Amino acid sequence: DDVTANVRTIKGVPLKLRENVSLPESLDVRGEIYMSNTAFSRLNTLREEAGDQVFANPRNAAAGSLKLLDARITASRRLAFFAYAVGQDPNAPVFEDTHWSALNHLKDLGLPVNEHACRVESLDEVLALCDQWQVQRKDLDYQIDGLVVKIDRLAHQAQLGFTGRAPRWCMAYKFPAEQAQTMLESIDVQVGKSGILTPVANLAPVPLAGTTVKRASLHNFDELERLDVRVGDTVVVEKAGEIIPQVVKVVLEKRPTDSHPFDLPSACPVCDHEVVRREGEVAYRCSNVTCPAVEREAIIYFASRGCMDIEGLGEKVVDQLIAANLVHDPADLYSLRTADVAAIERQGETSSVNLIAAISESKKQDLSRLLKALNITHVGQETATLLANHFKSMDELLGADLDTFLERKPGRKAEKPKINGIGPIMARSIVEVLLSPEKRQLIQRLIEAGVNTKTLETAGPTDSRLDGKMFVLTGTLTQFSRQSAKEAILNAGGKTTGSVSKKTDYVLAGDNPGSKLAKAQALGVPVIDEAAFMALMDQAPEEAKPEPGHLF
Repeated sequence: DDVTANVRTIKGVPLKLRENVSLPESLDVRGEIYMSNTAFSRLNTLREEAGDQVFANPRNAAAGSLKLLDARITASRRLAFFAYAVGQDPNAPVFEDTHWSALNHLKDLGLPVNEHACRVESLDEVLALCDQWQVQRKDLDYQIDGLVVKIDRLAHQAQLGFTGRAPRWCMAYKFPAEQAQTMLESIDVQVGKSGILTPVANLAPVPLAGTTVKRASLHNFDELERLDVRVGDTVVVEKAGEIIPQVVKVVLEKRPTDSHPFDLPSACPVCDHEVVRREGEVAYRCSNVTCPAVEREAIIYFASRGCMDIEGLGEKVVDQLIAANLVHDPADLYSLRTADVAAIERQGETSSVNLIAAISESKKQDLSRLLKALNITHVGQETATLLANHFKSMDELLGADLDTFLERKPGRKAEKPKINGIGPIMARSIVEVLLSPEKRQLIQRLIEAGVNTKTLETAGPTDSRLDGKMFVLTGTLTQFSRQSAKEAILNAGGKTTGSVSKKTDYVLAGDNPGSKLAKAQALGVPVIDEAAFMALMDQAPEEAKPEPGHLF
């Protein structure tokens, strides 16, 4: 993505470098765009007041803001930037011979460098800094999850080089997840877009990792039972990957004497239908396909940024539309008129016109987005893209059966996938959902509304540095969103898939990786972190280099 216009709105990034400082013909500056805690809190307050969905964390907010089409909106979100390194020839004379001198030179040019960056002489000093910032990070107005330690002399960096995973001349020290104790006041049971019931802890507000936490995940009822979490308990809360609050244990010595275990609901808390548990699943589900909570969540998911991307259609607006009896499923959105929207509370004429325009614009989305938005069990962005690229149209996909996906031989239990990346469980889910009368009817109404049901032609890869390489992503990435990492791989000629096999070239592992990491290690598949991934991406063709003297 070309985000130059948006980067120009960031106050800390100079539009012109200082002229009284020596400058090479070409300067490649590496750094990070971020959102401060203050700006994040302000943005979410404004979005909440407008009825828009709030951002989960500053990292997601910064990534989303940087990719906006309207630079004026990006400017209003008060992004910031830190320069971390020089990406061109590290031994260029202008930057002397150390990383530290390079940082100081960038500062002299007017680029923002973190004021807390420092140079130390021993490992003892490094360890002391790690201990110091583990405590002091709460005083920063931006979130950090660790420190990066680098060898200073650039010649030594060049000698040390890279492993298959990362540079040998630097390492990231990750802080232990920050924890806090608080009172569990109650447990809600939420019903999701697939009817899955999820227990959520309501907590006495507690500051944690830069935000005030009032609710935390309990994951599922098996985990709730394992932890034996009870109303009135004092619990320990931490943020998984510095993002998602979760209850990790109970402080048993503080448990009230009159507490009792939480009872699993036998009926849906929203529609009162029976709760069921499918064979082989951990989750409990509402058995009612027309449960109001399921319908609500399905509409919100359909309109979300990763699906049909309908700007302005947040949770509050969806609730208002449902309350006004205007929508019950995603297809109803395309029957809305400006007057319908304008009639609901806090929706003026301008916002109503904008929302209807955004809904209309979503009809042009690629088939892959529509398939993801249809909320098919096991089908996320990767699988939706696989399906769209293979079948090319909704008509072709609707004509598929299990034999389209699987090679099945009489007398053999083994089933061989015909489409790489779509195994037996996923294939059965796709066929079962798409054959259901409810989903067929919804798709037909979307077609009648003019929603695109074909795979759009794309420009293809912009270069070939990763030509044919197959990547699998696992864990929480810190420098990229998962979607932006996938897009970078595809644009460089690579491919992504959701499962590890001997055909996998690299597994890109972030924080808290799942079972894919263990499988990669068992198969001998190279596992790389984000630093090594960025090093791979830096192997750009000559023509991709910036023109001399240009900052933008």
